[in-house]
This record gives sequence, C-alpha cells and structure tokens, in this order.
Amino acid sequence: MNTKMSDYLMQTYARLPVAFVRGEGAWLFDEQGEKYLDALAGIAVNGLGHAHPRLVSALCEQAGRLIHTSNLYQIREQERLALRLCSLSGLDRAFFCNSGAEANEAAIKIARLVAHNRGIENPAIVVMEKSFHGRTLATLSATGNRKVQAGFEPLVTGFVRVPFGSAEAVATLASHHKNIVAVLVEPYQGEGGVQIPQADYLTKLRRICDENAWLLMLDEVQTGIGRTGHWFAFQHGSILPDVMTLAKGLGSGVPIGACLARGIAAETFVPGKHGSTFGGNPFACAAALTTLQVMEDDLLLENAAKIGAFIRADLLQRLEGVAGLREIRGQGLIIGIELDRPCGDLVKQALAEKMLINVTNDTVVRLLPPLIMTHEEAALLTEKLAALIRAFLE
Repeated sequence: MNTKMSDYLMQTYARLPVAFVRGEGAWLFDEQGEKYLDALAGIAVNGLGHAHPRLVSALCEQAGRLIHTSNLYQIREQERLALRLCSLSGLDRAFFCNSGAEANEAAIKIARLVAHNRGIENPAIVVMEKSFHGRTLATLSATGNRKVQAGFEPLVTGFVRVPFGSAEAVATLASHHKNIVAVLVEPYQGEGGVQIPQADYLTKLRRICDENAWLLMLDEVQTGIGRTGHWFAFQHGSILPDVMTLAKGLGSGVPIGACLARGIAAETFVPGKHGSTFGGNPFACAAALTTLQVMEDDLLLENAAKIGAFIRADLLQRLEGVAGLREIRGQGLIIGIELDRPCGDLVKQALAEKMLINVTNDTVVRLLPPLIMTHEEAALLTEKLAALIRAFLE
C-alpha cells in the first residue's frame, strides 16, 4: 500500500491538487515556484494579502513578547481591540473567540439567555433560507443548507426559517410565534450565492425587531472588516444591530472571532456563562489590531469599494451578450457571477490558468479578493476570468 502524508488527514475537504509555500500581496507561489493570482483571499480572510510586512513585523514582535496567558487574567491587547471595534461599530462590548462559528454560538447563547431572563422558556430565533452560520451543532442548525445539516440529526431546535430578503415574512411571524427573541441574518449571503437584498432590508428588520422587543443579530463574519467598502456591511444603511459577529478578515489569517453587542445583549453574559481558552489571546489580538490599523492607514475601505466596482463593471462589459450569464452582483470585494448552470468545473480551470476563485451555491462564481488588490491585478483577473466563463458557456 502506497501511503501518502495526506492519508493521515480526515477527509473533510475535497482539496485541489496544489500546495502553496509562500505568498506576496495578492499572489501565492506553489512548491514548483508557479505564481497564482489570489481572488479568494483564504475565503475572505487575507484582507491584507499575504506576508504584509507590517503584519509580519507585529506578529514577530508579539510572539517574542507574549503569545498566550488565558482569560483568567487581564489582557491589555484584548481591551484595546474591544475599544477599537466598539468605536468603529457603535456597539458597547466585545467577546473574543477563535472563529465565526464560535462568534455565532455566542450570539445564539446571548439571545437564549436574554429570553430566559425574560421568562421565555422555549425561545426561538428567526433565521434565513440559504444562510450559513457555521458547522457546530447550533450554527449548522441555524444554517439554511440541508447539505450542511445532513447526517447530524437531531438538530438543535429553536430556529424559525423564512426566505432571505423578505422582511414581510419576518413581520408575519410576530403574530404567530410568541417566543421569538431574535433575528439572525447575514447582511449579504456569501455561501448562499452572494445574495444582495434590497437596500432597505436591514432597516425594515430593525423596525420589526424594535416593535417586538427582538434582538437584531448580524452575522458579518464574511462581510465585515472592510469587505464591502465599509468597516461593516450594516454601515451602508443607518441602523445599528444589537449583536454582530466577526471573524475571517479580522486577524488576516490568525484565528480570531468576535461577538459584539449593545444594550441588554451586551450586559447578559456574566462570569461562568460563556468563555474561551484561546479567545482574544495577545497574539491574535495583535494580529487584529495591526490589521485594523493598516486598513485605516492604507485606505483599504476605499480601495475595496473602488476595485470591487471596477471588477463588476469590467466583467459585465466583457461578458455582455453571453448566453448563460444571469447576473453579476456584489458590494465592494464580495462579488458573485451567477450562471444558468452548475459551474464547479471553473474552479479547476481557473487553477490551471494560475488563478484562485470559488464556486458557491452550485451556479455562482464567488470572488473575495484581498483588499490590497491593485487596479492592474484586478484587470488581469477580469480578463482571464471573463475568457474562462465565456469559453465555459459557449
């Protein structure tokens, strides 16, 4: 039997036949030294690109000083990060963990604890069709994707599902479900196919939640930290959530998640009600603090908006009149190109052309480039990707 090192890994991923050994900006290099344009950024993680010199320096310095102590003690880096995130978002307090799923678990626990403190014995949270909130038992139960849930029954109860983008569907629940305590929603769905709702969707949800004393909880794991051209996607409107979850781009590749809250939701956790061994350790917080500072100094929010608009417009022009193209949509540097057929083969075809993309919801090419992508790199991406899509559809 010929055993490979990869045989010792659980087969949880259908990995592509490439291994990367180093990165530089928007580029990755494989074991043979071949160069790839990264339009996925570690699935919306590497906002600063790869090996950003300021991040590398900050991490080396922090690793040489202190990596971990635990939350039994005060952590000044964590305190500074909480202040920074609350200042940027308008929320009151932060809890730090290690991933988006954990951040969403914290949000779910906050909602349930608020409900129980109000005397609601079997609280329910409104969630959306085609949503994705993680792969823990609670978050996959909240997720609106049967493929993610299959085989893990019995699922966690306490979720009521409605179509994404329909505030009216949420409003109708108020008269039928007296135990609802919160609405959990992604401002834009990523895994669900880069779905962009009407501009007033969150405003309507905010009003419904206010009228019924529900918490509005936003999953900004994929859309937060500059991805859409604002620090957070909800800032494209004029509302404030009660709870917001973050991860992915927050640490530029160093695992960190955050659950931010305001009002009663920010005061609900008390000692013993939640925790994390690694959450918010000095090393992870140094990564996040540096990420936020570089983004501000280098005007990466503006760059995300500008480069994202260029990519969408240039792809639309290059693919004009191509049968099989349904829509190009997005906000900032979260972009979806919907085709009229399953297009998973495009991922391998793009890899062969030294380009990293993703397909989600079977028919949507998803682009999540690093926020540092230049106009020249974006033009190369659109030229090569348009040619691939055109050849695939014709």
